[in-house]
Amino acid sequence: MRFSVPGLALGFFLVVGQLLAQPATPLSRLRVQGNAFVTADGKPVVFQGLNASDPDKLEKSGHWDRSYFEEMKRWGATIVRFPVHPAAWRNRGKAQYLQLLDKGVAWAGELGLYVVIDWHTIGNLKNEMYQNPMYETTRRETFEFWRTIADHYKDNTTVGFFELFNEPTVMGGKLGTCSWAEWKALMEETITIIRANGGKAIPLVAGFNWAYDLRDVAGSPINAEGIGYVSHPYPMKREKPWEDKWTADWGFVAKKYPLILTEIGFCGPDDKGAHVPVISDESYGDAITRYCDANGISYIVWVFDPQWAPMLFTDWTYKPTRQGTYFKKALQQQATRR
Repeated sequence: MRFSVPGLALGFFLVVGQLLAQPATPLSRLRVQGNAFVTADGKPVVFQGLNASDPDKLEKSGHWDRSYFEEMKRWGATIVRFPVHPAAWRNRGKAQYLQLLDKGVAWAGELGLYVVIDWHTIGNLKNEMYQNPMYETTRRETFEFWRTIADHYKDNTTVGFFELFNEPTVMGGKLGTCSWAEWKALMEETITIIRANGGKAIPLVAGFNWAYDLRDVAGSPINAEGIGYVSHPYPMKREKPWEDKWTADWGFVAKKYPLILTEIGFCGPDDKGAHVPVISDESYGDAITRYCDANGISYIVWVFDPQWAPMLFTDWTYKPTRQGTYFKKALQQQATRR
């Protein structure tokens, strides 16, 4: 792709080349301070990154390897999210899936990328009803997953975040009911289990409406210190102009707590895999990146894969899609400012 300032692009690629060649040093342990994520010495960090597809899917297709992470680094990412589907976790088995995660965490750490481990399910954990069979889990399995992950990565500083539940939703009552108080209790129980098992990564909590809506946080925040909140503000959640609605629905949280948008993205109506929540254009990219920059909000773009939508590249030569072209430039420009 081309930058409007050629020298900027050349400088970026020279810096990335140097980083890829450098020996790994442990990443600083992240923590929460006020409304910011900070390093061990208190330096605030705002992340821009990329979602992997499920490591199980990538390994089966032969692409769960260091070169995949090197490409994310070249795109300008500082963080990568690993979506772990409950069905894949069960089918592969805990021991073998942990081996996959260990490889990814090691590659990420070598390249200076922090990791979010995400329990990638969609639905109502209270009733154990889900949008699709791949997301099916139980409360016990969810708690056991986090007990395992907390203990396994308790001393690993590359794993900066645990995203407790990808997208809570009752689907307009199709999956029953779940109040904020009930959801809050489930998340607080999960955090207790994580911390009792030595987990030091920052827990991330999403709200309802497929992780979009955080309005309940205003009156009843999660009763736990050192956590962050999540939103997935895809373009069709609200009509333009977005900004005031975003502030009312989730952006206000960033004034008091750290906030990370662990999924953003768009595609055109004729793009491969287009579906209603993500259909938009570059105006969405402009709006969401400006909003994040203005409010100190971290974001992670969905998804670094040529099959899952909205995809960021078209094939395994990493040729960017329409949104890939947009966000590759956005992430690389952020990288030159760091």
